[in-house]
Amino acid sequence: METIDWIVLTGTLLFIVIYGVWKTRASKNNVEDYVGGGRDSKWWTIGLSVMATQASAITFLSTPGQAFHDGMGFVQFYFGLPIAMIIICLVFIPIYHKLKVYTAYEFLENRFDLKTRSLAAILFLIQRGLAAGITIFAPSIILSAILGWDLRILNIIIGVLVIIYTVSGGTKAVSVTQKQQMFIIMTGMFITFFFILGHLPQDISFNKALKIAGASDKLNILDFSFDTKSRYTFWSGITGGLFLALAYFGTDQSQVQRYLSGKSVRESQLGLIFNGILKIPMQFFILLVGVMVFVFYQYNQSPLNFNPAATKTVMESNLAGDYKLLQEAQVELEIEKSMAQNKFSAAIELKEYNAIEEAKQHIVALNKKDSINRVAAKAIIKQANEDVETNDKDYVFIHFILNNLPNGLIGLLLAVILSAAMSSTASELNALGTITALDIYKRNKKGDSSEKEDVQATKFFTLLWGIIAILIACIANLFDNLIQLVNIIGSVFYGNVLGIFLLAFFFKVIKGNAVFFSAIVTQVVVCFIYYYLIHIFPSGEEKLGYLWLNFIGCALVIVIALIFEALERLLKNPPIRN
Repeated sequence: METIDWIVLTGTLLFIVIYGVWKTRASKNNVEDYVGGGRDSKWWTIGLSVMATQASAITFLSTPGQAFHDGMGFVQFYFGLPIAMIIICLVFIPIYHKLKVYTAYEFLENRFDLKTRSLAAILFLIQRGLAAGITIFAPSIILSAILGWDLRILNIIIGVLVIIYTVSGGTKAVSVTQKQQMFIIMTGMFITFFFILGHLPQDISFNKALKIAGASDKLNILDFSFDTKSRYTFWSGITGGLFLALAYFGTDQSQVQRYLSGKSVRESQLGLIFNGILKIPMQFFILLVGVMVFVFYQYNQSPLNFNPAATKTVMESNLAGDYKLLQEAQVELEIEKSMAQNKFSAAIELKEYNAIEEAKQHIVALNKKDSINRVAAKAIIKQANEDVETNDKDYVFIHFILNNLPNGLIGLLLAVILSAAMSSTASELNALGTITALDIYKRNKKGDSSEKEDVQATKFFTLLWGIIAILIACIANLFDNLIQLVNIIGSVFYGNVLGIFLLAFFFKVIKGNAVFFSAIVTQVVVCFIYYYLIHIFPSGEEKLGYLWLNFIGCALVIVIALIFEALERLLKNPPIRN
């Protein structure tokens, strides 16, 4: 990185922090203003804020790496989202606004009882607290790769930056900064996309680049198979993805708090519809950037492992000679891959079907050799040091940025990813502090409190969760892929919480006791299913795709609650025997 990159990076991040503090300097010390954001947000602010909350650094760091390795199929994950937006607009938003709630879980106490509200809030705190730590961890990987700094130090720096304006300004500080963050994010991604296209060989047009990606199975967008073991299919997207989106946007306070700040029901609804319309195209585009990075590396040399720390470790070990031999073999393979791509491109120009198929099969064979080399590289790295991270999916995009983009643009792209991290983490800390203060602390403590005390409690718990998130980030690891890890954590909890809300909305005969105990049983069962059918199997060999946990959790809590309610009524009013 050159001086211009540091100027762009630090200038962008400082602008966001200072702007967030300055714009909310006159915020009143009351719950309406601090937690509700004054309830005066316009639909475009809500829409961008909702998108920015979901689009963390993980999205822009991990998603391109996901597409680089596995192709575009991940976009099916979002297919249920537009349907979820419509349902939330018709059912959730009118109820929340009518009751003038500050948190989604206030509604549960009105409908059921305090213990059900507290249980749902605790489930939220567990999964969102873990996710907040991961969203801090993601950008730390970037700066660690650039500076060689310790990840723990970077986790602390990034966490503190977010805490400053989130604690000082509350919900409004989060919302006003997210518009600028989304503008920076999308500008940077579009510039990167066109930069890649401009630096492919002259005879490789965008259309040809897509065909090259397709020859390596990177454009398999739709999978209509009914294979429940597959993580991403059309059916898992519109079922498991639908239930996950319903739970996330309808019951997760980090999102609910965004549209509860709306000026009216209509503004909140328009904001969510805006998100529903643009979210899939945005994710498609980010995945496409990852696919274009893959095409770029068909003509340019790439490392055996994209994690620079892993390469450094093995090159300083007694296995450096073995690794160098593998690197030399990889260089020869990449030359052969580039020639094969040129042959494939020429066959496309001539429109010779047999030649196209022959070239395609050659590319597939070379890709298999490439995979074998990379697996062998990971094995050598592990031999050199078992503790070093060999999973490099999340390093692919950052490696491309640092080694191929011009000065200035590097700083902008790093600012993009760090802005996304700050945006998402700020929303999560804001929600965690609010839920802890209003749903747990205030409702379970003795005596009344003033609005000033409630705001001070919210600020304190926001700060506390910021510290907890930093600690979680310090013990996190890359798992299989960061974006998948966040969604897996959500899937374990979201289905259960969504089921509780659906019981509250549509099953008027169900009372608090039945819901409370069914939710506990359901969470235990879902954790059991996750551990024994997903967690203990290597990636790609699961007995069940994790998205199905959202549907299973939701259906299970409803069925068990109906059974418990029926049993409770039967015990209270046993049948009269003649």
